[in-house]
Amino acid sequence: MSTGLATVMGWLLSFIARLVTGAQGHWLGCVPKDEQRIYFANHQSHLDWVLIWCALPRELRARTRPIAARDYWTTGRFKHWITREVFRAVYVSRSRSEDQDPLEPLVEALSAGDSLVIFPEGTRSNLGEPQAFKTGLYHLARQFPQAVLIPAWIDNVQRVMPKGEVVPVPILCTVSFGAPLAPPAGGEDKRDFLARARAAVLALRPASP
Repeated sequence: MSTGLATVMGWLLSFIARLVTGAQGHWLGCVPKDEQRIYFANHQSHLDWVLIWCALPRELRARTRPIAARDYWTTGRFKHWITREVFRAVYVSRSRSEDQDPLEPLVEALSAGDSLVIFPEGTRSNLGEPQAFKTGLYHLARQFPQAVLIPAWIDNVQRVMPKGEVVPVPILCTVSFGAPLAPPAGGEDKRDFLARARAAVLALRPASP
């Protein structure tokens, strides 16, 4: 299928996502900018990265690649084509051998100059707060200090596509983008950095009414 078809499909999926979720992006601590970034957010649904992608201005989507679970998004020709050709997803394997580096595909994407959308929890959660962040974000931030770290909070998407469900429910969702997070400083402990990154995401959660 042609690049033109992938572009049209991207517009269509963005329209549908906005129709179903509203896909509102709130730039609270930064502005959309054409620079290499690592967007990191809470993880509640298979639609999380779709929502972030749709909340970005169109000109930034071309260089922003979401992380997608290979075992889920490559099952079925249509899902595989959409994630590969429309979203240019970076596939990660949730089951791998001991000698496989789980960060290798992410490192390759960042080395090529792309931006990434990642979920440091590593798995979806239906809890009110993010789970503890895994170490991948720390290692990427150390290896690519030029990539700006942007925290984001995705709200309500778990009600659109809860874990285990396949049919989306129309409901307003938002993505709040925060101020850039400073990369790990000199001797900053890995746990301290990950706690700081998690706190930056959590600080963007809307106040309960």
